[in-house]
Amino acid sequence: MDILSRIAGRKTYLDVNVFIYALEGFPEVSHALETLFKAIDSAAIQTVTSELALAEALIKPIQNTNIQHQAFYEMAIRSRRGLEVVPVLRTILLEAARLRGTTGLKLPDAIHLATALSSGCEVFLTNDHRIKHAGLKTLLLQDFAR
Repeated sequence: MDILSRIAGRKTYLDVNVFIYALEGFPEVSHALETLFKAIDSAAIQTVTSELALAEALIKPIQNTNIQHQAFYEMAIRSRRGLEVVPVLRTILLEAARLRGTTGLKLPDAIHLATALSSGCEVFLTNDHRIKHAGLKTLLLQDFAR
């Protein structure tokens, strides 16, 4: 089953690694990611991510002084028709602290999860098998590898 059929009609959270895999060129998931981002750009699907994703994605390009990749991430991780980029609000931080305290997730992962939950997402797209929550269907990018 392809990526769009798994998320069609369900608001989907995009973890930071979705953006990283798209830019860094992981051939095994490139077709799935191309399909995903075309659907986002045409607003065929509704997706959400956190502003935290931008900060996380920029770390390596800044370390490597890769201005081109920095610009790509800044352009890719911004609100547009099919993607809502949610600010890190106090309510999200409080929920993230609760999640971290009860699940042992790392704080960035807890912030992503809290953002997904507060945004009404039904699906969490990631490639991190550690991220799970009873209220969300977790899909792994590796499941869409060719």
